[in-house]
Amino acid sequence: YGWSKLISENMILDMAKSDDFNAVILRYFNVAGADMKGRTGQKTKNATLLIKIACEVATGKRPCLQIYGDDYPTPDGTGVRDYIHVNDLVDAHICALDFLSKQGKTLIMNCGYGHGSSVLQVVDCVEHVIGEKVNTKISPRRAGDAASVIADPNRIQNTLDWVPKYDDLDVIVRSALAWEEKLEGEKQT
Repeated sequence: YGWSKLISENMILDMAKSDDFNAVILRYFNVAGADMKGRTGQKTKNATLLIKIACEVATGKRPCLQIYGDDYPTPDGTGVRDYIHVNDLVDAHICALDFLSKQGKTLIMNCGYGHGSSVLQVVDCVEHVIGEKVNTKISPRRAGDAASVIADPNRIQNTLDWVPKYDDLDVIVRSALAWEEKLEGEKQT
């Protein structure tokens, strides 16, 4: 997955060097949550994203959340990721388009908040929101998973004047849960 992103970036950079072409490449971190107005969200079958899976377990769509590794060199032993709300990602794209229309310069920028949440912090947040425990199972680490992946958002914030509005795990989880509940309601009608 990482290689395909790098190859795509290199293709865009090569195009920008050889032609009158500019681009802003946004390196997404862990996109999560759903549209704050409930219009859209993730519908992927067999999703692999932690917050989506945790919400599916919370709403009874899955029996259990697998936690891959509890022995990482992190405060609670579980992997840490920089989760970015999908609406903030949309705003980042709008800022990038605005920048390109005015500056016309090719740039690469990390798109995240600059801090992360562990797997157990995500589980705790979901449990807090729903008021009950989420069924989890500790499994061995997956090969290749890093202990912590956090964005450095300074460039995007300083260059594009991007200011996130939903930089709060509770907000991200609540929007994702609302979306899962909406999907469940649509199934029943």
